Amino acid sequence: MTPDKIPAKPASRPDKVSMWRHMRMFREDIFSSQPAKLYRAWMAEFRTPFFRSFMINQPDLIKKVLKDRPDDFPKSKVVQESLETLLGNSVFVTNGEVWKRQRRIIDPAFEGGRLKETFGPMLVCGQAALERLRTEVGSGQIVEMEAHTAHAAADVIFRTLFSMPITDDVATEVFSQFREYQRTQPLLNLASFIPLPKWMPRFRNRQTTKTSAAIRALIGKITEQRMQEIAAGTAPDDLATKIMTTPDPVTGDVFDTEEMIDQVAIFFLAGHETSASALAWSLYLLAFDPAVQERMFQEVAKVFGKGSPTFPQVNQLKFTKAVFRETMRLYPPVPGMIRSNLKPEKFRDRDLPPGCQVLLSPWHLHRHERLWDNPHGFDPDRWTTANGKKCMREAYIPFSAGPRVCTGSGFAMIEGPLLLAMMVREFRFELVEGRDPVPVAHLTLRAKDGIHLKLTPRGGGV
Repeated sequence: MTPDKIPAKPASRPDKVSMWRHMRMFREDIFSSQPAKLYRAWMAEFRTPFFRSFMINQPDLIKKVLKDRPDDFPKSKVVQESLETLLGNSVFVTNGEVWKRQRRIIDPAFEGGRLKETFGPMLVCGQAALERLRTEVGSGQIVEMEAHTAHAAADVIFRTLFSMPITDDVATEVFSQFREYQRTQPLLNLASFIPLPKWMPRFRNRQTTKTSAAIRALIGKITEQRMQEIAAGTAPDDLATKIMTTPDPVTGDVFDTEEMIDQVAIFFLAGHETSASALAWSLYLLAFDPAVQERMFQEVAKVFGKGSPTFPQVNQLKFTKAVFRETMRLYPPVPGMIRSNLKPEKFRDRDLPPGCQVLLSPWHLHRHERLWDNPHGFDPDRWTTANGKKCMREAYIPFSAGPRVCTGSGFAMIEGPLLLAMMVREFRFELVEGRDPVPVAHLTLRAKDGIHLKLTPRGGGV
């Protein structure tokens, strides 16, 4: 760890600005529109003529919302209205019995035994990612890493979900359209906060709507083909087949084509965007702290040797996993979550009437100055300390928590450390002077102008 400096962090705004200036800043960049005092606040209120929202950083309140009474704090309609053109009624935005039915069908595909089956495709994707980097990189070459991590993560999703490499024409087009969607879709659409009648049209970015339609059409094509393969008995035994053939144990129903399109859209968005974000920021942090990078390289070299990695070996990468976990603390791939209270509530000394927006910010919670030791510093060893262990239980939610915890969290904790280890075994990563990344919140946490690093081949990688 480098004690005299902290890794990339956006500047905070002044404590007092007008509501309209705050909303303009919020639209441009959520992080820099927030005051520094939120890193110490247990709770904050934001009130406008149209809505009231409360951000909570107090662990027992977060536990109440996510774990103890999740049915009383469903996903906010703001989220659904912001993302419905792409995600439809996917498991990411639904609530109540619809959501419970969807999870009963989806969750078995991500159980422990199935995860081992996805390791082979992940390994192939990692090897393909290294080959792309070898083609581009000479000694000391500067590379924009977000593009490479996005490509690798998309490849993982297509191979594990549909047994389809990213080089397939349809897969390539979906990947291209998703990149365009990411550029035009904000984390939140401020207009969605304003209560309007359902019949009134929503003013959305025209390009975002067009891109959403194109993505859904392409996913529909892949899904229809898989439905036919299942009917003919020729479908591969991958995640898509498992999900599409698993009946709801309560009703006996399976997903129809339209429902499956909704789910595939969120699998790609959640599985691809979040993994790409976490992997890119991990590489940045390793470049930021060369001593940590060297220590991780030594672990990887010892565990993997010169051979091809195996599934049991990934579980032996204790320090590598600590690095990945610390990355998701400092740079949580999903930096904000929104719930809405169905009943009157009292949080601390404030009354919340029904229908308030309850904001949970992993970005602020993971850096809370009254909870964490060295909250803005990069320290993979923190997880072995008493403070780190306590905060991991009470103040660490990169995959959310409670019943709505990300169903792919186990998947991510294999994919991320594996790809990270393979890249570090192959290359040395260094910062580029004057090219420090600036974190911004799009759909996921990304760098404003990318993450540019200097890569040098180590030699001897596989």
